[in-house]
Amino acid sequence: MKTLKELWRDRRFAIGASVLLVLAVLALLSFFSPYDPQEIRAVPRDQPPSMEYYLGTNSLGQDVFWRMTFAIRNSVLVALIAASISRVIAMTVGLIAGYSGGIIDRILMFINDGFIVLPLLLILVLLALLIQEQLNLFTMAILFGVMGWAVDARFIRSQVLSLREREFTYTAILNNTPTIKLVFREYLLFVIPLALATLIGNMIWVIGMEITLAYFGLTDVTIPTLGSMLHFAINYQAILLGLWWWLAAPIGVSVALFVALYLVFMSVGEYLDPRARIQRVGTR
Repeated sequence: MKTLKELWRDRRFAIGASVLLVLAVLALLSFFSPYDPQEIRAVPRDQPPSMEYYLGTNSLGQDVFWRMTFAIRNSVLVALIAASISRVIAMTVGLIAGYSGGIIDRILMFINDGFIVLPLLLILVLLALLIQEQLNLFTMAILFGVMGWAVDARFIRSQVLSLREREFTYTAILNNTPTIKLVFREYLLFVIPLALATLIGNMIWVIGMEITLAYFGLTDVTIPTLGSMLHFAINYQAILLGLWWWLAAPIGVSVALFVALYLVFMSVGEYLDPRARIQRVGTR
């Protein structure tokens, strides 16, 4: 509670968290939708925003508002699952490489650096082409999770390298503490906050990748996501037809989501920075 109160004093966190809360409410509304998210011709086509259709309807005969609630839920769900998978991989690689050192560290960092220098967007496009028919929400999350851990693994490894030189590590070694117990019981407490902070940044990357792949039609666009909404709006030439609300909805929500996650990421990252903590104590 004390941590949360301190974070809320940061205007960036307060704004970002408030926007995320609103988006979370919209995502929950999808469970009360009067329409099937994949149903077409459910409402009159190309209707502008009104009291009946809050964000208008599209050329497929779908209510844009209710479809957007499903899109927010699905996009955030993919991002959360993918970021969680990548956190597990990043923490495992970072902990083992940082503590073990030597040949194990060099091998793991060689693999890690290989993922960093790879053109991930190009590889994701190629993989999406190969497994496009199986690319549902769950497989997308696995794909993004397996590809998006490398940079954060280096951060975690750096943290472990620092922890390895502290007194409690030498004490544990002298007491013949098993390596697994030391790494996963002691180091994990220091690594988890960093992993949670980088999780938010990874979610931004995952949502951006999902939108990019869906824009090119490389995912199952019948599943409502922010990317698939944008895909249909552009393919059906919403701007040329004057259906600005159809395009504005996914773009506006995507921008709000990106900005909110970025503000929270910056605020949490600064809060966890030891130097920033010292400055906060010094100003009190």
